[in-house]
Amino acid sequence: MKKRLMIIGAGGVGTVVVKKSARMDDVYEAILLASRTKSKCDAIAQDAGPVPIETASVDADDVQALVTLMNRFKPDLVINVALPYQDLTIMDACLECGVDYIDTANYEPKDKAEFEYSYQWAYQEKFKKAGLTAILGSGFDPGVTNVFTSYIAKHYLDEIHYLDIVDCNAGDHGKSFATNFNPEINIREITQEGKFWEDGQWKTTEPLEIHQSVEYPRVGPKESYLLFHEELESLVKHYPTIKRARFWMTFSQQYITHLQVLENVGMTSIKPITYQGMEIQPLQFLKAVLPEPSSLGEHYQGQTSIGCQIRGLKQGEEHSYFIFNNCSHQKAYQDTKSQAVSFTTGVPAAITGRLLALGTWKQSGIWNMEQLDPDPFMQLLPQLGLVWEIVADGLL
Repeated sequence: MKKRLMIIGAGGVGTVVVKKSARMDDVYEAILLASRTKSKCDAIAQDAGPVPIETASVDADDVQALVTLMNRFKPDLVINVALPYQDLTIMDACLECGVDYIDTANYEPKDKAEFEYSYQWAYQEKFKKAGLTAILGSGFDPGVTNVFTSYIAKHYLDEIHYLDIVDCNAGDHGKSFATNFNPEINIREITQEGKFWEDGQWKTTEPLEIHQSVEYPRVGPKESYLLFHEELESLVKHYPTIKRARFWMTFSQQYITHLQVLENVGMTSIKPITYQGMEIQPLQFLKAVLPEPSSLGEHYQGQTSIGCQIRGLKQGEEHSYFIFNNCSHQKAYQDTKSQAVSFTTGVPAAITGRLLALGTWKQSGIWNMEQLDPDPFMQLLPQLGLVWEIVADGLL
């Protein structure tokens, strides 16, 4: 039987999830796209199909509003591409309505930049008892990077010892300063302490303290900065042989300079201030004046390059593998009217939805992507526009 899909969130990533999922008329009979602003949903739905798309306005912070909408539409699964603050309310609504759940980023409290899986892992028994599936972090990083790791573990290595995830956006959007996904989430992420796993413990660094040049395939050398990223938390848990795990992301000097100035004047702060009698977060105000990420696609040039450098043992011998995807901003825009950062996040979420809807990844409980069979996901990636490659025994 065909399924009913509900998508929450109408930003750049939501656009890609809708357009890719709406082409799966072998899987879905109907899609509901909901966000706080219905007009955004309507604009996306106009340019998607052939699966029929309904739209609705909903406050994803309000469990009862979500429950009311779910009870009306009766979805089989929800893909959450709203804000990370809203993960738990959407999960609560799914539990109340008996609906499977997928997201692309782990929960984060509004009042502190603390992104970790403990909040959502705590729902394990609730989802198991309800016979429902929740798949966490189904974007690219986290998401594809987790599956890349599990694919290498399944087919190439007996033990993983060293993992470096590298994320390069070598594109140019022509703006003096803009973020490629939600500015609020992006800036909260990169202004926090860095963190990496080594010798059985987490080690912290100052924000953007550690950096080095990395040679990216078909891109060249780019300065890359060590950050904490959520997939490290689940990967070191599920692959206990890992001795060191790190995450690196590229930023231009122009981006770093703008960020430092904004930080120095307090515009990246999440501590509320009173302005003209109203309480606001400076970062939320900054988000309102920065370019909307979904608006960047049309004039974006260049490509992204994201992958995993993995070293470990096979039959007692050390081997390394670099598994990666390069994605063109121009091709992403031609396909979905979105830039490559949204495309590389939205496509994997749509694939995860397909595998859950078909029952391939259907199992009760809370799951990170590396815990599920990587093969069907890896087969679908190039079919939906994300071609991957492996380089054996070559180091970045």
